[in-house]
Amino acid sequence: MSSAPSDDQFPPGPDMIEAMALAAVESFPEPFRDLARAVRLMVEDFADDETLREMGMEDPFELTGLYDGIPMTEKSVMDQAQGPDTVWLFRRAILDEWIARAEIPLAALVTHVTVHEFAHHFGWSDDDIAAIDPWWE
Repeated sequence: MSSAPSDDQFPPGPDMIEAMALAAVESFPEPFRDLARAVRLMVEDFADDETLREMGMEDPFELTGLYDGIPMTEKSVMDQAQGPDTVWLFRRAILDEWIARAEIPLAALVTHVTVHEFAHHFGWSDDDIAAIDPWWE
């Protein structure tokens, strides 16, 4: 008789990656936290082929996240919105990097990717990113 596999025998699904990313957003300092909540957050296994072509990438495991929108530092009231600002997280690429960096907890990696993508939205400098995500400490 075999028993059902436990949850820890399966890789984290999109919902878990999204929950980790949302926790990262909730850790942002104000006023960024409220502004970040207005950005759509999407988790997919991989970037689609068109996105990979636009980024000049062939291997979908190379792209862990992407910001799609107009950075706040470049927005104008005259801009016509083409769609909602979106942060994309690519689950399989993140999990692959997590496995390669065995010493890094998954939540820390998801936070790092999330912060990096929101940095594009907010126009943060490297120093701004380091203050929010002390990844290299």
